[in-house]
Amino acid sequence: MSVGAKTTAAGARLLGVDAARGVALLGMMSVHVIPALTQDGEFSASRLIAGGRSSALFAVLAGVSLALVAGGRTPPAGRELLAARLGVGARALVIFLVGMMLGSFDSGVAVILAYYGVLFLLAVPFLGLGPRMLLPLAAAWAVLAPLVSHAWRMDQPAASYDNPTLGSLAAPATLIRELLFTGYYPVFPWMAYALAGMGLGRLALNSPRVAGALFGGGAALAAATWATSWIILDSGVRERLAEAGLGGHPASPGDFADVVLTTSFYGTTPTTSWWWLVVSSPHTATPFDLLHTIGTAAAVLGLMLLLAPRAAVVLRPLGAVGSMTFTLYSLHVVLLTTVLPPTTTHAYALHIVVAFAIAVPWRRFVGRGPLEALAATMSRNARALAGPPH
Repeated sequence: MSVGAKTTAAGARLLGVDAARGVALLGMMSVHVIPALTQDGEFSASRLIAGGRSSALFAVLAGVSLALVAGGRTPPAGRELLAARLGVGARALVIFLVGMMLGSFDSGVAVILAYYGVLFLLAVPFLGLGPRMLLPLAAAWAVLAPLVSHAWRMDQPAASYDNPTLGSLAAPATLIRELLFTGYYPVFPWMAYALAGMGLGRLALNSPRVAGALFGGGAALAAATWATSWIILDSGVRERLAEAGLGGHPASPGDFADVVLTTSFYGTTPTTSWWWLVVSSPHTATPFDLLHTIGTAAAVLGLMLLLAPRAAVVLRPLGAVGSMTFTLYSLHVVLLTTVLPPTTTHAYALHIVVAFAIAVPWRRFVGRGPLEALAATMSRNARALAGPPH
């Protein structure tokens, strides 16, 4: 392959990843702004399509990004591995602190960034691994971590479901418990997303064959896990769960038989029955939920990678949004609290317009978003602590 072809392939790969991030951000915005229920009492299309899946895509792509900044297809070793670990650790700290500050805003949003920062930090020990270890590890984590979490949460206090803030640092034990196990985006089971994303990021993402496998394989995994969950529930498990009850869990109200696969469970399932682990409902962090949303994330990533070299002109605005999701997500939370609350007429459309109006010219004339630039600077300074390359 010529140098020019390699450059074009690398550009298409980055555009595909950025476009997938853009999809994740727009999906999360829709869940934040569009009401979960229509006037007829049915779940909205936004909630049915993006609920749980957009945040999972966000997390899987975090893992992809970690792999890309830490060697790409070649896992780092020696000094480079140390530098990568220091850089990711610094980036995690920036994301965590911004998330804690945004948590104090009365936005009505379960802010993901503090959890996201912890996810980055816990991914550091795995930066030296390749896809042959990362992908099986992600699958095993998706199956086993929810079992560990379920058993551990049986004896724990109920989650507060409050956003972590800087004030939360005054109660570190509670903060750690909620960040890792009981919060809206529990990092311990969510490590499956980071590991899966890192494994995918170590693949030849500029290969149409790989992109096609991600699209087809991801869609198949998503469909298979959702269908399996449905079949198990339909075999009498729905009745068992209805009998066990929610145990005070704040899952959305409604006819249990109808909503168990579509309602959000705020991050974790009730612990009233082990059968809860077979649901694939949004924000349950069960094996079926994790594997289903890893599948949907892989499918979206594969689709964007397939489209990037063929429809670059169309995807570039979406890629611009995806290239600065840290900044735009943070701005989105601030706008929800101030001038563009969800009650604003056409609120979702306005949030989209703001995102594109900022991202497209900023990407064209400036480059990195401001928060991305801050995180990159902190990461670069931390990497320098590893010493000069040999």
